[in-house]
Amino acid sequence: MTTTAPPAPATPLNLSRTTATATRVLRQLRHDPRTIALLILIPCLMLVLLRYVFDGDPRTFDSIGASLLGIFPLITMFLVTSIATLRERTSGTLERLLAMPLGKADLIAGYALAFGGLAIVQSALATGLAVWFLGLDVTGSPWLLLLVALLDALLGTALGLFVSAFAASEFQAVQFMPAVIFPQLLLCGLFAARDTMHPALEALSDVLPMSYAVDGMNEVLRHTDMTATFVRDVLIVGGCAVLVLGLGAATLRRRTT
Repeated sequence: MTTTAPPAPATPLNLSRTTATATRVLRQLRHDPRTIALLILIPCLMLVLLRYVFDGDPRTFDSIGASLLGIFPLITMFLVTSIATLRERTSGTLERLLAMPLGKADLIAGYALAFGGLAIVQSALATGLAVWFLGLDVTGSPWLLLLVALLDALLGTALGLFVSAFAASEFQAVQFMPAVIFPQLLLCGLFAARDTMHPALEALSDVLPMSYAVDGMNEVLRHTDMTATFVRDVLIVGGCAVLVLGLGAATLRRRTT
């Protein structure tokens, strides 16, 4: 059976409605320790595992650890955000919210604010663990690593919000990972330098945001100062996050099945 909520009047983005949405999401997450563990602890545990996989060759950990420091938060935020948003829609909560004076932009911004706050905690813990406890050797400032990791987590949040509009179940939301995340993972330069790939694949990698996240991390590894390339990379990743959030608001459906 399909129901449709009455259309809510179009309203501009409102700070109080946005913060109220973010507060509600955080209150729900507080009672879901498994989700919090997935968001906060799993990236840290993966970095620890990776460090001791390369225990005999710390230089290998240095070369890929920074890249994965940005990739792990993106993946976990994508998974949790897409499933959480889909659960809101399939349970009817989203339909009831959008029948109130709550615009799509308020809802998307509220989710982004809530998960963005968790992304700050997640990125700070993972970066601090990698640099100060696992011995990740970086030439540049660890704060720049944290900036890229945070933008990656926000990008994962935006992608999760976006793809949740096209899934009918939580299982389908997880199925979007091979389509959205895996191609970026393979083409971002983690496994092979992008300029050594087939020209068609290199051109495709040039339009994928994860490629610029990895490039930004590598800039921090090689340079002591903030370079123009680094600024370009973080602007592209941040711009992609904002763009996808806008698409998420535009494609957010009021209908539940």
